[in-house]
Amino acid sequence: GAGKSSVFNLLTRLAEAQSGAITLGGVPITALDPAVLRGLFAMVTQDAALFDETIRENILLGRKDVAPEVLARAIEVAHVREFIEAMPLGLDTPAGPRGSALSGGQRQRVAIARAVLRDAPILLLDEATSALDTASEAKVAEALATLSQGRTTLVIAHRLSTVRHADKIVVIVEGQVVEEGTHDDLLARGGAYATLCRMQLVE
Repeated sequence: GAGKSSVFNLLTRLAEAQSGAITLGGVPITALDPAVLRGLFAMVTQDAALFDETIRENILLGRKDVAPEVLARAIEVAHVREFIEAMPLGLDTPAGPRGSALSGGQRQRVAIARAVLRDAPILLLDEATSALDTASEAKVAEALATLSQGRTTLVIAHRLSTVRHADKIVVIVEGQVVEEGTHDDLLARGGAYATLCRMQLVE
């Protein structure tokens, strides 16, 4: 409830800022066509929305212009290949209603494969690993690290291990930015971030 997800909604203009300005590369987002603006973002959220279609269709989302080698790379980067090879129908395995035929980690990796295909310059990760067990989290985190390379990545996370290597960490408390800096900087300050780290036993 601190307002972290609202930041993502403001960036993509799902909500409009009541004051101030948001710019991308110095250009106000209000100067961009909403479709163009949203085309700059790919998002992976905590609860990946899957449809009652095949895994292939859930990754492609209706796109017909994806070359087989491009799809193959997406499922490789997202670690989807690891689990579809054990399925008799492979990519053509039904995902089930809301992805119910897949585990949480498998659903997240399908969502990451979508983001790989989208190839947007800005990646938004909203608690993308928070609902996973340790083994699944490791695989998903590895896939996200690969996906993040070469693009601007904004991460919402309660697990501080997810963000400790970020170039910049912003701590939001009750809608207000209370600290900004690197992991080491914020630890040294002994403020809100350092307190959270102690609570989570992050060294």
